[in-house]
Amino acid sequence: MSVLITGAALPDGSVTDLRIDGGVIVEVGAGLSAAKATRIDADGLRALPGLVDLHTHLREPGFEQSETVLTGSRAAAAGGYTAVHAMANTSPVQDTAGVVEQVQSLGEQHGYVTVRPVGAVTVGLAGERLSEIGAMARSRAGVRVFSDDGKCVHDALLMRRALEYVSGFDGVVAQHAQEPRLTEGAQLNEGVVSAELGLAGWPAVAEEAIIARDVLLAEAADARLHICHVSTAGSAELVRWAKARGVRVTAEVTPHHLLLTEDAARGYDARFKVNPPLRRDEDVQALRAALADGTIDVVATDHAPHPIESKECAWQEASFGMVGLESALSIVQQTMVDTGLLDWAGVARVMSRVPAEIGRLAGYDAPFSVGSPAHLTLYDPAVSAPFDVGRLRGLSVNSPYLGRELPGRVIATLHRGVPTVLDGELRDPEEVARG
Repeated sequence: MSVLITGAALPDGSVTDLRIDGGVIVEVGAGLSAAKATRIDADGLRALPGLVDLHTHLREPGFEQSETVLTGSRAAAAGGYTAVHAMANTSPVQDTAGVVEQVQSLGEQHGYVTVRPVGAVTVGLAGERLSEIGAMARSRAGVRVFSDDGKCVHDALLMRRALEYVSGFDGVVAQHAQEPRLTEGAQLNEGVVSAELGLAGWPAVAEEAIIARDVLLAEAADARLHICHVSTAGSAELVRWAKARGVRVTAEVTPHHLLLTEDAARGYDARFKVNPPLRRDEDVQALRAALADGTIDVVATDHAPHPIESKECAWQEASFGMVGLESALSIVQQTMVDTGLLDWAGVARVMSRVPAEIGRLAGYDAPFSVGSPAHLTLYDPAVSAPFDVGRLRGLSVNSPYLGRELPGRVIATLHRGVPTVLDGELRDPEEVARG
């Protein structure tokens, strides 16, 4: 299909028209025209490359009561994403070529976003023996990111072997940094608030100790290491130190760790129960600074849907996690753009180009050039409204932002040149493509 976008402000501030045909950008310039094209007036809108999430839980197969590939893909498109990396903690676990190919096929069938499966590092996420890493890498899914996220690869020998293995085909191990013995029964960041609420504390050192170990292992193996959901100032410093040392390490921060603090838990509202936990304001400020200066490479959502009964219960019994795909861009605008820490080119870097680079996802390195795949997001940063359930497009509603005034709104998302969101509303990709 043909699409003509007029008056779009690119990340560098320049304004242009974009003509799209056959899923790629075929013309860029002022005063473009196209007969029989779907026209999108982008006056006043910011054009961004399609967002890429390195850390999404789609839950299917096995936990379809929380999310499916279809519903999670819709949530991603609504948030401006055109590609997501689906974490391996499904049932069965994504630890074989067959399961990762199944997840990728479901994404292809629905067409809202590109779904790239993440392979498990260990069989069944049990941390006892390596999974079929090579078979997943050679499969049709071409897996390049491997993670036991939700659990830490705590065995140092296994972690070293995994790093050595993936280095042979330019893969990356994404570590959930959590020393299990230091976090047994932990519920909330260790400190004044956890003590006041009578909740078991979650020490920062439990995260930092694993990062310190793993950057040294990555250095020894000359392998790529990615640190998931960095949450403490100390963790950011360790990543900064490792990069200065030349270690091939990258790191992500979640939107909620850029905005929320442990104080949100004072009402025992389990929507704010997350792993790793919300930390102190000092940590939030350090994470923002680390993202701004490039120490932390990307923003990743850690979109973690759960059914209502898993959240509307006592804090100690509630599941860890929160949904975040639909709200991520708004949170990044509020915490990084509106504060002057990032410009829109920086947003494009940390939410699209670099995540795609880490995940070895093609088509995101030159997003507004002729011949590049048309993965685009049109965003209105000037609007502001309370975030409500109507903004959620997945199965679960465990968002920490419900009722909170958030800036910005995704107006259109184009995946391979097909609008999956238009005028702020989801569209069926197949129906749109048929015209």
